[in-house]
Amino acid sequence: MSSEKTPILVQNDPWLAPYTQEINDRMMRYESRRSELIKKFGSISNFALGYEFLGFNYDKKKKGWWYREWAPAATSLSLVGEFNDWNREANQMTKNPDGIWEIFLDDKTYKNKLKHESAVKVHVVSEKGSMDRILAYAKYVTQDPTTHDFTARLWNPDKPYKWTDKKFSCQPAFDNPYIYECHVGMAQEKEGVGTYREFADLILPKIQEQGYNAIQVMAIQEHPYYGSFGYHVSNFFAPSSRFGTPYDLKYLVDKAHKMGIAVIMDIVHSHAVKNLSEGLNEFDGSGDQYFHPGGRGTHDQWDSKLFNYGKEEVLRFLLSNVKYWMEEFHMDGFRYDGVTSMLYFHHGDISFDHYDKYFRDVDWDVLTYLQMANELIKEINPNALVIAEDFSGMPGLCRPVAEGGMGFDFRLGMGIPDYWIKLLKHKQDEEWNIHDMWQALTNRRFGERTIAYAESHDQALVGDKSIAFWLMDKEMYTHMNKDYDSLIIDRGIALHKMIRLFTLALGGEGWLNFIGNEFGHPEWVDFPREGNDWSYQYARRQWSLQEHPDLRYQFLYNFGAEMVKMANTENIVGSLPAQQLNMDEDNKTLIFERNNLVFAFNFSPTNSVPDYRFRVPSPGKYKIILNSDKSEFGGHERIDDAMSYPTVTIFGEHFLSVYLPNRVAVVLKKVK
Repeated sequence: MSSEKTPILVQNDPWLAPYTQEINDRMMRYESRRSELIKKFGSISNFALGYEFLGFNYDKKKKGWWYREWAPAATSLSLVGEFNDWNREANQMTKNPDGIWEIFLDDKTYKNKLKHESAVKVHVVSEKGSMDRILAYAKYVTQDPTTHDFTARLWNPDKPYKWTDKKFSCQPAFDNPYIYECHVGMAQEKEGVGTYREFADLILPKIQEQGYNAIQVMAIQEHPYYGSFGYHVSNFFAPSSRFGTPYDLKYLVDKAHKMGIAVIMDIVHSHAVKNLSEGLNEFDGSGDQYFHPGGRGTHDQWDSKLFNYGKEEVLRFLLSNVKYWMEEFHMDGFRYDGVTSMLYFHHGDISFDHYDKYFRDVDWDVLTYLQMANELIKEINPNALVIAEDFSGMPGLCRPVAEGGMGFDFRLGMGIPDYWIKLLKHKQDEEWNIHDMWQALTNRRFGERTIAYAESHDQALVGDKSIAFWLMDKEMYTHMNKDYDSLIIDRGIALHKMIRLFTLALGGEGWLNFIGNEFGHPEWVDFPREGNDWSYQYARRQWSLQEHPDLRYQFLYNFGAEMVKMANTENIVGSLPAQQLNMDEDNKTLIFERNNLVFAFNFSPTNSVPDYRFRVPSPGKYKIILNSDKSEFGGHERIDDAMSYPTVTIFGEHFLSVYLPNRVAVVLKKVK
C-alpha cells in the first residue's frame, strides 16, 4: 500500500490529516502480518485453531489422545495426573524445533485411565527448577474445596451438548443493543455463589421481562481469586468451575438464545494473573514466554502480567481463545476489557487532550492483534457485537479495519457515569447546568458507535456508590416503604429515572445496565475477603426488595422495564443522534427529538410549567408514550396520559404545549 494514499478514516475526519502516515503504517503492518500468517497456515481462521492442536485433543484415526504444550525454554516436560498416579517420570514428552512438546496416549493403554474429568497437570523442568503446572489450553479447571489448589481436568463427556439455537440471530442486538451486564456468581439472593443453571432458570426470565436483548457476562474465564471480578484470569479457555461445568454454561447460552437474548462475554486479553501455580507466568521457566520481560511485562497498578502480542504463539493463543468461545460456547461477541491499557505503553495514565497523544507511545503489536481479532470475529459471525472498554477516544477504534480502524463495533461511554457521579457529589440540584449536561451526553466521535450507561459494575463496587446510593444513601434502609413519606426518597426516585432515560436517549447507540441497578439495589458489591471475614453478604443481589409489594424498589424496576421496551420498540439507540428543540436554563428544561420522538425533561427541583410551549419538527397530534410521573413508577400522577397534544402553527413553525412538572420526563410520539 502506498504511504501517500489517504485512508478512509482520514477522509472522514480532516483533523487526522497530519497522522495519515501513522494510519497507513497501521494498515500496512496489519496486512503484512496477516499475509505472513496466511502463507504459513492457509488462513487466519486456521491459525486460530490452536486449541485443536495444543492441549488435549483426541485423534480418531490413531485412537488416542495427543497432548501438546508450547514451552520453548523448558528443559523437559512430562504429563502427570490421576491416570499415572502423578508419576513425573512415566510420561515424558518430546520437543520439536518450534518449542512445542508432545506426547501420544493410546486407548489400548490409557482408555480406562484417562477418563472424563480426570485430574491432569504438566510437570515442567527449567533452569528455575521444576513445578507442576496447569495446561495452558486447559478447557476445565477445578478448585479443591479443602486445599484450594486448582487443577486441570480432561473434559471428555460421553455425549456432546445438543444445541437448540440454530435459528437464533444476534442481529437485533447488534442493530439496537440493550445490554444487561451481569455476574453469574452474585446474581442470586442467597449468600453464596450462584451457578450457570440458576442464572439461566431464575435470572434470565427477569432480564427478558425487562426487554433487554443482550447480556454481558462477567468473570467467565477461570480466575483464582473470586474477588477480582474475573479480571485476573489464569485459565483462558476454561469456563469458571465456581459456577458449574462447561455443559452448564452451554445450557445458559442456549436458554438465552431461546429467549431472544444475545450473550456477550467479558473477555480479558489485556493482562493475566501473576500466579505461577494457576496461570501462565514463567510457564517454561523464562520471563518472556507469553509476557514481555522485565518492567514492560508487568502492570504495576493491576499487579498482573502483560502479553507480548508480537509473538506468533501468543497471537495464536489469544486468537484461538476468541474463536474457541464463539465456536464452542456460541458466544455472540465480546466486551474487551482494558483496551486503553493495551493500546498504550503508559496504559492510559495521561490526559488525552490532543490528537498527538493518540499516536504516541502506542503498542503497534496490540493494534495488529485487535484488528486481526475483530476481523476473525466478523468472519465467524458478521453480526457479533464487539465492544471496547476504552476511555482514550482513539480515532478509528470503532471503524472497519479496511478504513484504517481497529474494527470494534462499539466503545463504552466511560465518561458518562463519571459525569453523573461528579454532578451528584459536587453540585446542588439548582446548580445543574443543562448545557453541560447536553455536552457531556452528546460529546462522542461521529461515526463510531458508543454504548451509553449511567453506571456499571465500577460504580457499584466497595469504595464507590451507585447512583441510587448517591441520591438516597441511608434513607434507603429506613424510608423505602410506601407508607413512609420522605422528600429524599421522592427526589431520589425521580432523578434516578430521569438520569437513566436521559442517558439512554442521548448518550449513544446502545444502552447498558448493571444487574440490580435498574431497581436501585441499595448495597455495594463486596466479594468475600479477609477484610469482611469472607462474607457473601454483599456478593449477591436482593431481588426480594424489588419483588416486595410494599417497597418502592418496584417503581424503579417498572420504569426501567418500560423505558427499555419503549426504546427498543421505537429503535432509539439504533437511530441518528438527537437534535435540540429547546434549552431553558431558568426552568432546567431540555427538549430534544430522536427518531421522531420528542423527549422533554424538567430537572428543576421546584418549577412546574403548566403550559410549556416548544417547537417540534413536524405538525400533527402527539401522545405521551412514557411518563416518569406515573404512580406505578413512583410518581405523582400530575399528567394525564390519555390526553393528546395537537400542534399549533405560528409563522410557519410548529409548536406543542404540554404540562411539564418538576423532576419529570415524558416521551411524546406523533400519532396523526
